[in-house]
Amino acid sequence: MSDRETMPSAAAPEKPGSAPALPAPALEIASGYAFTGPALDLGALMWDGKCLADAQIRVPLPMLNRHGLVAGATGTGKTKTLQLIAEQLSAQGVPVFLADIKGDLSGISAPGKPGEKISGRAAEVHQEWTPTGFPAEFYALGGLGHGIPVRATITSFGPVLLAKVLQLNQTQEQSLGLIFHYADTKGLELVDLKDLRAVVAFLTSDEGKAELKNIGGLSTATAGVILRSLTAFEAQGMGDFFGEPEFDTAEFLRTAQDGRGMVSVLELAAVQDKPQLFSTFLMWLLADLFHDLPEVGDADKPKLVFFFDEAHLLFNDASKAFLDSITQTVRLIRSKGVGVFFVTQTPKDVPADVLAQLGNRVQHALRAFTPDDQKALKATVKTFPNSGYDLEELLTGLGTGEAVVTVLSEKGAPTPVAATRLRAPESLMAPVEATALQQAVTSSPLYDRYAQAVDRESAYEKLQRPQAGKGPDEVRPEPKRAEQRRRPKQEEDRSMAEQVMGSGMFKSLARSIGTQIGREITRSVFGTARRRR
Repeated sequence: MSDRETMPSAAAPEKPGSAPALPAPALEIASGYAFTGPALDLGALMWDGKCLADAQIRVPLPMLNRHGLVAGATGTGKTKTLQLIAEQLSAQGVPVFLADIKGDLSGISAPGKPGEKISGRAAEVHQEWTPTGFPAEFYALGGLGHGIPVRATITSFGPVLLAKVLQLNQTQEQSLGLIFHYADTKGLELVDLKDLRAVVAFLTSDEGKAELKNIGGLSTATAGVILRSLTAFEAQGMGDFFGEPEFDTAEFLRTAQDGRGMVSVLELAAVQDKPQLFSTFLMWLLADLFHDLPEVGDADKPKLVFFFDEAHLLFNDASKAFLDSITQTVRLIRSKGVGVFFVTQTPKDVPADVLAQLGNRVQHALRAFTPDDQKALKATVKTFPNSGYDLEELLTGLGTGEAVVTVLSEKGAPTPVAATRLRAPESLMAPVEATALQQAVTSSPLYDRYAQAVDRESAYEKLQRPQAGKGPDEVRPEPKRAEQRRRPKQEEDRSMAEQVMGSGMFKSLARSIGTQIGREITRSVFGTARRRR
């Protein structure tokens, strides 16, 4: 019988990394990460100033749908941590969504470049580092940037999210909800911004004031404020984010032919100066997944892991209703097989009700240069379980690529707090060249489906008809297909059917057109429109 077999099971983790030669406190920590099932390898334990490579820090694969937080000051390695986790998820067949704020995550599709730093880090943590690229699709909001355009219809986006983008107050948000309800029940499809502007303008016109009175609780003055906000929003060039073909978030759930999970990278560098827009758009993607996916319970691995970068922007100036919706979505989406990781600087950026649901934590270094920094540091320490570390000292002394980790074990219990020297990503830790990126985008099977914007008949066109003065209830589709109007910048003499069949967008357009079953649209907790796939 071997020495290992004679040791008590509590003191002898199954993984060779937890050898008895470790100091007793380190051995106790390492034993908490000796999982028997599939897991992601994060790095090696650090104790008393040393990297103990035989003590591996891991996170069980089934626990990745219990959500998580990756936090730390700028420049501490959060982006590389995302890349490391995304690579291993993909390798185990789990699709991943990454929001690429700085435009440097495209390198996940290309093999990494060997170097002294890489080989040194790999040796320190006992990592068998092999340069590897992973299957990736690249997207861009409204086509601004290098990527397949991601758009949403106004109807699908809903009043709650749109109110946050427009920075409306609570009363105006409620009024916008009434306008959406009116459009839903009158069969006025809100595809893009001009459709919503047309509906609001109609309701504030002489012929529409009677309709406005019937809604109840919506004043002409408030409707005017909303209309001005929409006009200013569109004048800032925001119109391209809304329209058709609407993006189907089921695209994020795909795997590659070799069985690896597809990494979906949404480039946001072109809209960095529009934080309200892109953070709310990310929430729409998550809300869309939430109300479309079926319940799966506790699965062997997640269907998707969704990394929500710059998460603090989502919660800034958010209404109580908006925060409640986020909390409910995060709480319930776990049972649909989706894990959500919020990425931000400190845990205090995330509301307590949401933070309480994040079972996996990777905390990079924090700064303590100002009184506010020191306050944030103390608050962060309080969010961790008790440990043998002096966390206030440790968190200010971590180097780049080092973090304090605690995750959920296979039984769902928190693991001991572990200072960790993280592994190096195996893909390229830099952007790929623009030409290679563009080639990857245009060669994607999704490109033809979403690349060309289409402007079909919707609320704007219906309200422009002469009989629109009789009120939207009098508006009926023509017996034959109405003439389709293209955007001014894309005026071409092609019919709608030719556009659809020629570009491969039929599936997406059929889904968008089918969002309205009967006359009224059913909406989710976020006010987003439920759709039938």
